[in-house]
Amino acid sequence: MNISALLISIVGLFIMVSPSAYGQLFPLDDKKLISVLDDELSGESAKRNLEYLSRLHRMRGSKDYQKAVEFIQTQIKGYGLENVELLKIPADGKVMYGTQKSRPAWDVEFAELWELENINGKWGPTNRIGNWEAVPLVLAQDSESGEVTADLVDVGTGRSDKDYANKNIKGKLVLTSSQPGAIVPLAIAKYGAAGIISYAQNQPTAWYGENDNLIRWGHLETFAKDKTFAFMVSLKQARDFQKRLQAGKTIKLSAKVTAGQHPGHYDILTAVIEGADPNLKNEEIAFTCHLDHPRPGANDNASGSVTIMEVARALKKLIDEGKIERPKRTIRFIWSPEIEGTTVLLNYRPALAANIKAVIHMDMVGGGPETKAIFHVSRSPKSLPSFVSDIGEAFGMYLNEASDKFASGEAVDNPVVSLEGGKEDLHAVLGQFHMGSDFQVFSEGSFRIPSIYLHDWPDRYIHTNYDLPANIDPTKLKRSGFIGAASAYVLANFDASSAADYLALFKHQVLLRTATMLERSHHLNAADQENLKFHHWEYERGVANSITNFGKSDVKLQNEFHKYIADLEKTIGKGIPQSGENKVVYIRNEKVKGPISVFGYDYLEDKYGAERTAKLRVFSYRGLWGSGGEYNYEILNLVNGQRTITQIRNAVAAEFGPIPIEIVAEFLSALEEIGVITKS
Repeated sequence: MNISALLISIVGLFIMVSPSAYGQLFPLDDKKLISVLDDELSGESAKRNLEYLSRLHRMRGSKDYQKAVEFIQTQIKGYGLENVELLKIPADGKVMYGTQKSRPAWDVEFAELWELENINGKWGPTNRIGNWEAVPLVLAQDSESGEVTADLVDVGTGRSDKDYANKNIKGKLVLTSSQPGAIVPLAIAKYGAAGIISYAQNQPTAWYGENDNLIRWGHLETFAKDKTFAFMVSLKQARDFQKRLQAGKTIKLSAKVTAGQHPGHYDILTAVIEGADPNLKNEEIAFTCHLDHPRPGANDNASGSVTIMEVARALKKLIDEGKIERPKRTIRFIWSPEIEGTTVLLNYRPALAANIKAVIHMDMVGGGPETKAIFHVSRSPKSLPSFVSDIGEAFGMYLNEASDKFASGEAVDNPVVSLEGGKEDLHAVLGQFHMGSDFQVFSEGSFRIPSIYLHDWPDRYIHTNYDLPANIDPTKLKRSGFIGAASAYVLANFDASSAADYLALFKHQVLLRTATMLERSHHLNAADQENLKFHHWEYERGVANSITNFGKSDVKLQNEFHKYIADLEKTIGKGIPQSGENKVVYIRNEKVKGPISVFGYDYLEDKYGAERTAKLRVFSYRGLWGSGGEYNYEILNLVNGQRTITQIRNAVAAEFGPIPIEIVAEFLSALEEIGVITKS
């Protein structure tokens, strides 16, 4: 049967099992839950909390970060949450937590950048270009104290010696298009520059060059041997500098910075709504977000931080008022620094990692139309098949349909809108896997906790001074909270008796994923098509089996799930994995838990060497549906003491597109050398 015929067969099967509306899919037959959540959740309340957090420059360990934690702690205590706990985990730049070297706290007291003019033979300040008090993003993260008055020299990218040829750099300030940390080894250490002025255009999207007034987030390396300071300027300011320098004019700047690192703590706040079932209350469904980010950081990620606050408030109030039952499992809420804080937490509190059954992660969930944001309800990676993702997608389907009807003028019982928010349809993208936030720590092979990841991407103001509360939509906050709260409540009550209701949703989701698989197979040769089919059915069996992680399932019912997969398999073909000679099997070192690259510290670079790491081909490889970051993440996730290198290659090839086995073997060999994995 050819691909077109197979797709027609899939459509026929889809019509047979799919209800007329997504609202009829499990778990959306619970109209009471939908109604009470729509009534109670408040996008306005969430946005009021966001407006406060957006006033704070919430860098890890800083005074403003601590103010943010204190604010949330006060609020959630007022909501009546239980077991409110503020963990203060030491961070001194030395202690390790799994793959994360703790980064010391960083605070700023003062930073200004002025341009000077020669008036009557005397240089004096005339134009203040950067003021940390007004716009904290003007100072690159991890800048150190310094004071200098010097000429400005344009070094372009500043990443090669030719950028400095025939230029007098020593004691000067250098203008660069690169992130400040990338040019320190040459500009500061080798050529003696006094400081850096950067207009790095990070986080590129389709819009990122259109507004040249944006000041973007800059970074110096936390553990760099050579310390310095760096100011960030807008593209407009940089072009003005360049135009004048090219005309032969002298630009003299005065910079003063009072800032630096110091021993501190990872402040991680957590609280719970305790479960009611004595046999299940030790199992937890966790809400996570990252609280840190520069001011204003409204969508990224004050939005996620306040939305899980609002979920906590709404669920606790509904329970206290008797409108919903207390869930069987405990629901936990966690506020921490992005990625590094999560890696630290799960290593510092291994019992916590062991108890969490699923995570609902929110990172950028409030972008209004001005941000050009596209909302996603994303899945765990293929290395971690789980029905958990289907639950989140089911509520995303409901809101997609309900919001579309509402925006079109049709009557809808629960469109989930805020009085002060927009009334647009949601258009959530469902069922994809994306990297880029804390959920990838939970889903990583060390912890294997399935996740639902709610996020906006792209957002044209991410990591800039225009990520403002004015761009946040209360309706979007409420809808994000609705998907999260409903998913958490269903998962907190999911047990063996729930599996029968889930069967219809499972069939629906399998067909959607199968259609995607068949469409992707168009791009592959015959051998890779067979490999893709084989791993597709392996994944679907894994999703079906994952139900047993939430309670022993009835054998007859479990057979129904597998029979459905088997019947589709007969129609489409079972597939054949690609053969290969590399039968080496690796096992993960249980003492090294977490991703190999996290924020501000790269475990692989530290142990293997930066130059050698840069030569590993996996990092520059781009496949049909993934790039180096996805490949290296999943390659390590798939190491389990059973899969051969050939089998790992086949699995990532099915997920992200074909990749030469030599690249996979090279990367695994590097991980073996530094002790992350060993031969089984």
